[in-house]
Amino acid sequence: VQRVASVFSKSMLVPTDYRDNLPNCIVALNMAIRLKADPLMVMQNLYLVHGRPGWSSQFLISCMNSCGRFSSMRFEYRGEEGKPDRGCRAWAKELSTGDRIDGTWVTWKMVEDEGWSKRKGSKWLTIPEQMFQYRAAAFFVRVYAPELTMGFHTKDELRDIRVDPVDTPGEESEPKTVEELIPADVIE
Repeated sequence: VQRVASVFSKSMLVPTDYRDNLPNCIVALNMAIRLKADPLMVMQNLYLVHGRPGWSSQFLISCMNSCGRFSSMRFEYRGEEGKPDRGCRAWAKELSTGDRIDGTWVTWKMVEDEGWSKRKGSKWLTIPEQMFQYRAAAFFVRVYAPELTMGFHTKDELRDIRVDPVDTPGEESEPKTVEELIPADVIE
């Protein structure tokens, strides 16, 4: 893993968070192995926001669409644009049963109540339909295919909720070594 990570860390094709950063490359390789995903794709879609890792929404949609358990994700809207009841939810069909599975409605009321549109430079104000889809997709994947998120929020969610990078009481501390980040069987 370290030899492969070393090659990635020297590539100009990887994002700057991975260039000449062997530990970040090793962690990304571990995540790619767990997800059975291409390492470069993981590196290009994993971001640090306020000190926390977050996926791009497109990556989660792609993972969900290709996991083989569901049809491709679709989106449904309700309400009038710009009104509090305007909302979007993600849905898909479960391939084993043919059942339609609906995600959580994300509405303008939710956006306002959560303060997502109040952040300086908020994309909720400039591309709301796209943000509705991204948030609805994240909610859907977190409920119906949580193994794809690996417990991470999306980068958009992290920007909106401003997760405190300092550990809160009751949470485990951040791992301190590569060995703590990667299971022993992967290191071997």
